[in-house]
Amino acid sequence: MKTRTLGRGPTALDVSTLGLGCMGMSEFYGVASEAESIATIHRALELGVNFLDTADMYGPFKNEELVGRAIRDRRDRVVLATKFGNMRGADGAFLGISGKPDYVRQACDASLRRLGVDHIDLYYQHRVDRSVPIEDTVGAMAELVRAGKVRHLGLSEASPATIRRAHAVHPITALQTEYSLWSRDPEDEILPTVRALGIGFVAYSPLGRGFLTGRFKRFEELPADDFRRRSPRFQGENFAKNLELVDRVREIAAAKGVSASQLALAWVLARGQDIAPIPGTTDRKHLEENIAAAAVTLTAEDLQRIDAAAPKGVAAGQRYADAGMANVNV
Repeated sequence: MKTRTLGRGPTALDVSTLGLGCMGMSEFYGVASEAESIATIHRALELGVNFLDTADMYGPFKNEELVGRAIRDRRDRVVLATKFGNMRGADGAFLGISGKPDYVRQACDASLRRLGVDHIDLYYQHRVDRSVPIEDTVGAMAELVRAGKVRHLGLSEASPATIRRAHAVHPITALQTEYSLWSRDPEDEILPTVRALGIGFVAYSPLGRGFLTGRFKRFEELPADDFRRRSPRFQGENFAKNLELVDRVREIAAAKGVSASQLALAWVLARGQDIAPIPGTTDRKHLEENIAAAAVTLTAEDLQRIDAAAPKGVAAGQRYADAGMANVNV
């Protein structure tokens, strides 16, 4: 597994070309086996994937604990990323977004305890708090760096203006935002902004929350407790229209002799050496399939065919329901 560099200068961070999103191991995509999830993390490390992504809200709180158990005896092999800002109660209730300095410090200490580590390699603000100046939030995050609790800072789903203001307070190493063949809106303003500032880009949901793998043929195949049932892109006519996109991706993938998921990941990787996708999975089989995408080379002709099949704005439906969309690009 090769590496990519997020950011520039003294705050740059080297990570594996592909990372591993751990969210689904604890929540949102139905029930996952904890034993298989931990085995998947271990297998990822064996195969050279060192970039693990979690957040305090996943579970809630359980995902950090799971990742902490998985890496306890191999911490030196991991680039550990986690996030704060989406507040949840112990019962799972969503309590809002906070970027208040006191909360930043409390959240970090709580994450360190759950993860069982003495520092976090990349600490993101998960969602921007509209009620708190970004300068105050990033100022508190910078204090964590000076205290040795955090090595690098990141933002998630922030607007270009917010990114610039944050970066002026303390260098931002990475911006994490959804990016895939059916979510190409970062190409308009986000990617040009981070590239101008020397900030790396971490692409979450690079497989369209699993839709681009071709796994789902009917809405009813989603588990009853799967949060994708509430996603506009998985509902009604949108589902059927998006299946047409998947069929086009699968056709191109078949011509290349790869799976649809490998083609989708290879496309994200081809968008720039400053982009690190973090596909999520809960089992070793799909992990190994995803990792193989790093060896797929797309020709100029391949990229033209993919662009024709999945142009910007091709997906039917919003990425999130209205409430979720209100908290992105802030």
